[in-house]
Amino acid sequence: MLLTGFGTLVGLLYLAMLVLAVIALFFAVTAREDAYRAADKQKKSFWLIILGITVAVNLFVPMLFLQLAGAVASIVFMVDVRPAIKAVSGGGGGRRGGSSSDGPYGPYNGGR
Repeated sequence: MLLTGFGTLVGLLYLAMLVLAVIALFFAVTAREDAYRAADKQKKSFWLIILGITVAVNLFVPMLFLQLAGAVASIVFMVDVRPAIKAVSGGGGGRRGGSSSDGPYGPYNGGR
């Protein structure tokens, strides 16, 4: 019974690493090439190769060491590279064209 629970936990861990790698690969594919250069990060092709290998390892090679290395690469991309690319390409911030006096439910008019 204990081994069944541990097997389920390890299976969920593998699934989480695969999902993280696929999401990171999706974001790497959809970002512009010039944004990588402007953010002073590695080339887009570098990240596509690294994240593509990570997805392939998670799908086809059941070696925990390689999967953990891929998870580290995915986390580095999501935490460091992606925010820098978003900031350079104008995707940062939660505002979409509103003024500075806009509240969460519309413009704030000072109680008038």
